[in-house]
Amino acid sequence: MDDDAGWEGAPIPDALDRVVEVADMMAVFAAQRLLQVNAMRREALEDAAVHGRALTDVIERGVRLELAAGLRITEHAAGEMIAQAAALVERYPEVLDSLGGARMTERHAEILVDLMEEVEPELRGDLVPQAIRLAEHHPVGSFRRKLRRLIDTVRSVTLAERHEEALARRRVVVEPAEDAMAWLHAYLPAVEAQAIFGRTTAMAKAMITNEEETRTLDQVRADVLCDLLIDGDTASLDRGARGIRASVVVTVPVLALLAADDRERDDAGLAPASVEGVGPIPLDRARELCGGDGGWMRILTHPETGAVLSVGRELYRPPAALAMLVKWRADRCMAPGCGMPASRCEIDHTLAWTDGGTTGLDNLAPICRGHHRVKHHGNWQVRQVPDSGGTLEWTSPAGREYTVKPERRYPMFHPSAAADAPF
Repeated sequence: MDDDAGWEGAPIPDALDRVVEVADMMAVFAAQRLLQVNAMRREALEDAAVHGRALTDVIERGVRLELAAGLRITEHAAGEMIAQAAALVERYPEVLDSLGGARMTERHAEILVDLMEEVEPELRGDLVPQAIRLAEHHPVGSFRRKLRRLIDTVRSVTLAERHEEALARRRVVVEPAEDAMAWLHAYLPAVEAQAIFGRTTAMAKAMITNEEETRTLDQVRADVLCDLLIDGDTASLDRGARGIRASVVVTVPVLALLAADDRERDDAGLAPASVEGVGPIPLDRARELCGGDGGWMRILTHPETGAVLSVGRELYRPPAALAMLVKWRADRCMAPGCGMPASRCEIDHTLAWTDGGTTGLDNLAPICRGHHRVKHHGNWQVRQVPDSGGTLEWTSPAGREYTVKPERRYPMFHPSAAADAPF
């Protein structure tokens, strides 16, 4: 008998199988708990109605208090549980069914409800089934990003108006903290926020390469921000950090630039413009960025870009344009479930250079430093799926396979049979 098979020929569950089985049971129990919490709330409201008590907020506060006492949790946590239960049972029963069938985790369900509650009710009908499919097929981090992007895309017609309203609320706030410290909060356009964080990170990384530097990346980044805002220049910084400027990746479907506004772009079936790490942006903002200075990397998505796709075995380090294209295609670290932006990742040869790998789009992918080490030293096997446009297949030491697709597909061209035929 096979050592890896049970008496009936079925594989013997390993440690991870048992963890997954318990996690599935937890999802089933979570769904049942939410059903009972909502039933408890409805019963209290109905009982109050029978006795002529219309103080709904008081009744619900009592339910929250009782639930908190019974579960030995805070009233705040109990309130969130009650709200989550009411949403799933009464507004999103399909999501509750998926959770009860262990096809998504409780965390997936929480994120789905939180994000969907921000959406106009008339848009939810089409969004919920798509959101459920995403939740059932993606890890929590990837699911949150993909659902946020899906929602922003559906709402992109009104994005310009909503952005203008939000822009009017921009502000900077200081929140006192302990030990003579404070938090500095800035509510500002996401593009600028991404650029500020990117520049301070790049400058900090340039400084920590100094052998005498003892501060952490976070500490240096905070100090750089203070120098820039208080002194107004970079003279006090290391020489290698002074010339660094903000860099933001802006992706704009070229035909979208011809549309009069976001509504016309949407009617034409064109995707909205987007910024790496931010998501969709109004078309007017995209036009502004595409006409900006060299600090903005501009990629017009068109099948005839003429971009460099490979330098074969001539160079180990990819040219700057190829490296940017590899990161743009992936948008994130290409390890399973990782959310690290591609701009902060290392370019990895999927098939190692020492094993004959080439420096080309079909053998390069951005991987964060931590997962880069796992790939090379953790006994994982990684390969690019042929003709997939950058999809990676990771195989764990236990033999399980995980597929990671890039956020964007770059068109791949192959010679046709007619082109190779003799005249």
